[in-house]
This record gives sequence, C-alpha cells and structure tokens, in this order.
Amino acid sequence: MKIKKFEKKLWLASPTMHGEEQMFVKEAFDTNWVSTLGENINQLEKSICEYIGCKYAVGLSAGTASLHLAVKMAGVKPGDKVFCSDLTFAATVNPVTYEKAIPVFIDSEYETWNMDPVALKRAFEKYPEVKVVVVSYLYGTPAKIDEILAICNEYNAVLIEDAAESLGATYKGKQTGNFGSFNAISFNGNKIITCSSGGMFLTNDEKAANEVRKLSTQAREIAPWYQHEEIGYNYRMSNIVAGIGRGQILHLDEHIASKKRIYDRYKESLSDLPITMNPFMDCTEPNFWLSCMTVNEDSMCYQKRDNCNASFNTEAGKSCPTEILEKLAEYNAEGRPIWKPMHMQPIYKGCDFISSDEGVDVGADIFERGICLPSDIKMTDEQQDIVIEIIKSCF
Repeated sequence: MKIKKFEKKLWLASPTMHGEEQMFVKEAFDTNWVSTLGENINQLEKSICEYIGCKYAVGLSAGTASLHLAVKMAGVKPGDKVFCSDLTFAATVNPVTYEKAIPVFIDSEYETWNMDPVALKRAFEKYPEVKVVVVSYLYGTPAKIDEILAICNEYNAVLIEDAAESLGATYKGKQTGNFGSFNAISFNGNKIITCSSGGMFLTNDEKAANEVRKLSTQAREIAPWYQHEEIGYNYRMSNIVAGIGRGQILHLDEHIASKKRIYDRYKESLSDLPITMNPFMDCTEPNFWLSCMTVNEDSMCYQKRDNCNASFNTEAGKSCPTEILEKLAEYNAEGRPIWKPMHMQPIYKGCDFISSDEGVDVGADIFERGICLPSDIKMTDEQQDIVIEIIKSCF
C-alpha cells in the first residue's frame, strides 16, 4: 500500500473552535471590558468551579503562573526542598525555582507513567522535613492519588496538583484539580480546551484564593492610592482570553469523547505491533489529551540521543521513537518525543532523583521508548488510518 503524504500539516494537537468563543470575545469588545476584569472572567471561573467541584478558581495568564502562586500559597521558601514529578514538562518544576527552592525529582511508575508512591515514600524517608509535593498528571492521566495523598498526610505535607494536562479527567469519579490544597490547570493552545493562553489557580481555601487574586494584580492594597506592601505579579487573565475559554468549556466533554475515540482507534489498530499505549488504572477516566505509545524493549532498534540530536539504525521488525518521528515528519504529520525527565535536563543537573529502588529509572525508560502520536480532534478517521500505516511501515 502506497502511503499518501498529507497536503496540510497534521498537528499533534491544535485548537478546535466552535463559534461561541467569538461571540463572547465580541461581547468583551462591545462592552469595552477588554482588560483583566469582566463577565467572561467571572463566568469562566464559575464554570470551572462547577465542573471540577472546587470552591474557588482564579483566572491567570498561564498554567505556569497558577503553579507559581500555588507554590507560594504552600509556603515554599528559599532553600526548601520540594518533591516534584520527574517525568513532566519543565513548567511543573520551574515555579519551585522561582522561589529559590530546590526540586527533588520523584521517579514514575509504569501503571500510569506518573509519580511513583513507592519512590515518594523513599524520598520522605530521606528528607522527612519536606512539606510540599508537586504531582503532575502526564498526558491527561491521573496518578495513584490515594496513595500519594496518604503519604503526604503521613508527613504533614501539602499536595499541589499540576492538572495542566488533565482537565476533565477523573480519579474514582472525582475531577483532578480537586485533590490537592492548591492546584493548577492550563488553557494553552494545545490543551483539551484553550483560551489561546491562560490558566487557573484552583483551591477550596478562600483565604488563599483571595491572596492569589491580590498577588496576581501586583499585590495592590486597598487604599485610595497605589499602596504595595509585598511583591506582586502581572498574572491576571484578560477578559478577552476568558471569552475564548467561556466558549470552549461548553465543548469540553465533546473534546474528551473525541480524544478517547482517537486513543481507542490507535490501541485497536496497533494491537498487532510490539508497542504499548500509555496506560491508566481502571478507577480513573483520563481525558486522553494525547495518545502515546512505547515501543516494547525487545523491539527497539539502535537509537542514540545526545542533548539536542538523535539518530538510529534501521533493523527489520524493529523500530524506535526517532525513526517513527522522522517518518511521520516525512509525511507532514507531527509527533513528539515523551517529555524528557527533569533529572536528565542540564538545567537541573545536581538535583536529587529518587526512584523505587537503586538503579531503577522508569522515567528515562519511558522517554527512551516513547512517542506522542498525532491526537488532533479535527483529525479524520482516514487521516488517522494513514498515521497508523506510517507507524506500521516502521516495523
């Protein structure tokens, strides 16, 4: 079968607009509420609270800004150690360093690709003084939340959820972003719903929510002049950006259903290959933001990576992420490697990394063998079938 090249780029995950977004943005223009106040912000915050089940949501300029203020609300101080997911995007960890604290990276486990409770327990045994844990939910899949929470409670530590990738995902019927004390979601352009940018701080703590509102608007005091008694930030979401999100959230469940269908089609169609789709537990329902896979260890061809480049040797019946990514690009489709673990990043060289046992590095293994597949909601069945044929051709 001759594989057809895509005429237009097939993206990993691009925004999907529906029309209501434009209506709410126009409303912001028509009422002249185009800054960091307005009905779109109010309604989006309300809608997120109702959907997730938390009491308070504060619209901010990015998911990273939300995580930064979550770290501040957790009381992180310069020199403090903070336990962080290792297999994640840098934005999970960078806010810890904004406060001049020291990340300690916790390895993943294979059942969810998320923070390993066994490794977390070992980390607390080594650093019992740590009081904050930042857990991310990789590609929209919840972690072993009950186990992680139990360990946090045992050591009187605050849990922060980086739910940037998992809006709409549930653990035992409860939405992610509603388990930690201070949590964050993202509305970046490629997320399950988007505002083009932006994020939200989530909490059930009214005092924390009010403090975040203040800090995100340059920490202005209630006074007849500009009175400032602490350092603030220009982190508030605009009413225009919120208008996009207000239209998008109307279609969140629809987006999740589309993403799940993409995942299920990949899983079924690739079942005869030596690959494994990104896993999840029966007690969870991911949002299936990105469909990912790993090449089985005994079916990996030779692959070499340095900090910025990769190469491979072809081998009959075998493949690797580098070969598959290059083949997808050849046909004008976008895939991506799995996040490179934080303890492997040059910027975090020297930070401690703790796994379930000495010599174990689950995150590095998933990175070595893993790939994010085209998961765009607008991808047709015919286009996905072509992607599937491209992957099969690599083996």
